[in-house]
Amino acid sequence: MSKDYVPHNDGEFDHWLDNLVQYVTAKTGTGGCCCAQAEWDHIPAVLTDELRQARDEWKTHYTPSLQPHTPAITTDKNDARARAEKVIRPFVQRFLHWSPVTNGDRVNMGLPNHDAVRTPHIDVNETVEFEIKLRNIRELLVDFWVKGSERKAKPDGYDGAVMLWDALDKPPERPEELNRHALASRTPHTIEFDETERGKTVYIALSWQNQRGHTGQWSEIQTAIVP
Repeated sequence: MSKDYVPHNDGEFDHWLDNLVQYVTAKTGTGGCCCAQAEWDHIPAVLTDELRQARDEWKTHYTPSLQPHTPAITTDKNDARARAEKVIRPFVQRFLHWSPVTNGDRVNMGLPNHDAVRTPHIDVNETVEFEIKLRNIRELLVDFWVKGSERKAKPDGYDGAVMLWDALDKPPERPEELNRHALASRTPHTIEFDETERGKTVYIALSWQNQRGHTGQWSEIQTAIVP
């Protein structure tokens, strides 16, 4: 779809985000409601918490902008929205584009359905190869391509590479244990870290994702030290 599913108007964005968070919370049985029945069990609780926190931080800075305010409040609001979208977009790409989430669920959440996308890629057969490079302090550069290919470009009909990473004290047994995520549409992709993470070991894995939301086989988990 050419139209962005995230509303441009701040008021519409606020209402849309509230609905998205409430829907995901209800479906996952999270958010402190002990009586909730989980229908979706494919989303780590820590990431639904991250989604709610992004919503809460947005509201903290959005609410003051509804009254007469200074330019600084507008700047804080805009920055909070940018941070929120950095959480929302990868969350949607990773968890809400395919089963057990249905077309009806996506309509209810104000998200696009991809069933009408015309692409020959139903199964994702390609595997990602990648290299981790140092860029700057607190930054790593991930250069990725189709395994066995000399071209560093995503396959036609693909959204890009789903990237999972985390700075951990011990190696994960599988990529799904990595809690940070992004959809990298271009190579190379930059990962940024906090100052407190310098010197820690980061674990990274990638998988191709097509425009129907299907992902392929995960790459081997690679490691690097946060500079």
